[in-house]
Amino acid sequence: MPKMKTHRGTAKRVKRTAKGKFKRTKAYRGHLLGHKSAKRKRRLRKGGLVSSADQKRLKKLMPGV
Repeated sequence: MPKMKTHRGTAKRVKRTAKGKFKRTKAYRGHLLGHKSAKRKRRLRKGGLVSSADQKRLKKLMPGV
């Protein structure tokens, strides 16, 4: 049986934590930042965790990680 391959697009966007959860960056921070408040941009700087509904899907995409 061939090796399971890691989905490279997912691997670039998501990292695994020590407990096996997935870290991600928040959306809406890429452009059009002029009208967003400083408070909103500051909150978007911090990462977030992937929702529990998507954890199972990510485990299939990243088997070796």
